[in-house]
Amino acid sequence: MGRIYKILTRAEWNQAEAAGQFAGSAVDLADGFIHFSTGVQAAETARRHFAGQPDLVVLEIEAGDLGEALRWEPSRGGHLFPHLYGSLTASQVLSVTEAPLDADGVPMLGALV
Repeated sequence: MGRIYKILTRAEWNQAEAAGQFAGSAVDLADGFIHFSTGVQAAETARRHFAGQPDLVVLEIEAGDLGEALRWEPSRGGHLFPHLYGSLTASQVLSVTEAPLDADGVPMLGALV
């Protein structure tokens, strides 16, 4: 299936890591699932939804490890995005990378696969 990514604040991740699981950011809780992006989708997600927000991190997860709770659903633009209907356990996170803002205030995500 490949890798998927979650952009969130460092504070949200610190809280999730301490609890052993991440139930979602405010928008995730409102929508009823945790929003993820593929490596190709993540830069646009960062630009569109996280511009100007400091102290962000990017979680890397193996999509296949999430089982049937992960569903690929169309966005408003018709592209399929990964949505997790359940909590993400801290042990499912392969890596956590800082996402500093560039000169235009857009989070820099580095090389994502």
